[in-house]
Amino acid sequence: MKAMTATEASRNFAAVLDEAERGETIVVTRGGKQIAVIGPAPAAPGRMVKAFLSRSAGTLDADFEADVAAAREATDNEMRDTWPGA
Repeated sequence: MKAMTATEASRNFAAVLDEAERGETIVVTRGGKQIAVIGPAPAAPGRMVKAFLSRSAGTLDADFEADVAAAREATDNEMRDTWPGA
């Protein structure tokens, strides 16, 4: 875990995001106090999306269901096969 001041983080924000993308966690301080933690975003598991859609079947408006169906259709078979929980 790396620490830097808010000023350093501000001046080097693109580099901070690059580090987070590589898996690094950065603690941002101001006046010697920790004020933020910047790190890699958690992966969004497909199983959660699939479970939500399954629970919501029939309760979502027709436009939303059509949008989801169109998005799924637009996804190629290779991607569909790698979707967790699909």
